Amino acid sequence: MAVAYKNGIAVLDGKTLKVVETFSTEDFTRVNGVGDGRNVLVTTSKGFQVLDTAKPALTDTVFKATSPGHVVRHADRTILFDDGTGTTTIFGTDALLKSGGALPETETYKAAAPHHGVSIQLKDSTLLTTVGDKTGRTGAAALRPNGEKWDKVSENSQCRGIHGEGAAADEAVVFGCEDGALLYHRGTFEKFTAPDKFGRMGNAYTSETSPIIVGDYKSNPDAEGYLLNAVTLIDTAKHAYRVVNLPSDVRYTWRDIARGSDGLAYILSTDGSIHVLDPSSGEIVKRYPVISPWEGPSHWQDPHPAIAVKGTTGYITEPATSTVHAIDLTTGADLGSVKLSAAPNEITVAQH
Repeated sequence: MAVAYKNGIAVLDGKTLKVVETFSTEDFTRVNGVGDGRNVLVTTSKGFQVLDTAKPALTDTVFKATSPGHVVRHADRTILFDDGTGTTTIFGTDALLKSGGALPETETYKAAAPHHGVSIQLKDSTLLTTVGDKTGRTGAAALRPNGEKWDKVSENSQCRGIHGEGAAADEAVVFGCEDGALLYHRGTFEKFTAPDKFGRMGNAYTSETSPIIVGDYKSNPDAEGYLLNAVTLIDTAKHAYRVVNLPSDVRYTWRDIARGSDGLAYILSTDGSIHVLDPSSGEIVKRYPVISPWEGPSHWQDPHPAIAVKGTTGYITEPATSTVHAIDLTTGADLGSVKLSAAPNEITVAQH
């Protein structure tokens, strides 16, 4: 796995937590798994730079982008979005493994205007992509490839401030809106309206074996800080949307929710514990103490605890002690920890 910190990245062995190698980078970089079990994309000023965790090596292979943003993995494809140009780049998830380190063949789609967006491609090649410009984002469109062109099949403009996406079972895709969420399922868009006038879902946490999407939820646009105390639950099979308030001691940021292979949601709270949420019931069913209590960041980029999951193992960062911990998510057992040379910021597992 890869852990980013100020001016650097550490590659860790997921079983032993041993630091295999470290690399110097820019001041703030983001890390996203390609999905091939080996490579990680590091967002830099040049674009999406490939980190090969097997060699390991921070390679010279770069998917160029003026403002690299979201990375999405679905249906054996990895999709990149360049906020600076509005360009979507698509390549086979395993293509880097076969290209010998060179850039693989890609498909691209360029939006009408640059914006902070995201795209996802379905198994039938339908491309779902956000619509917006520098003044704001309004919704999403479904496109079909037609030679070198993309034909618009449908569009929904009811999703103000669209941000974040997730694919659930049966290729049900959800995007977050400032007043609810937008579902695309079996060829049709459907808007869900939040119970609050401002009810933002900005991130979706999904399992492609579960029909239920877990999203974050913010009801006060003027609230200071980034800590949240409610979640959005969307049952894509029943087309049902609801907001669940969490217990008062469960407060989290966008970095603090992950889904496990069991479909459960694991919420790393400011009390230092992982609270296990059953998305079907909306109830907290277990609690695992892991790190010391912590406070929310003053800016979203600031180092603060994060969680990543691989199988039944949870990896938790603790910036206050420059440590990465591993625990068994079925029992809460401590599987070890490692101290880094700097406070960890983002973390990703290079998993299939």
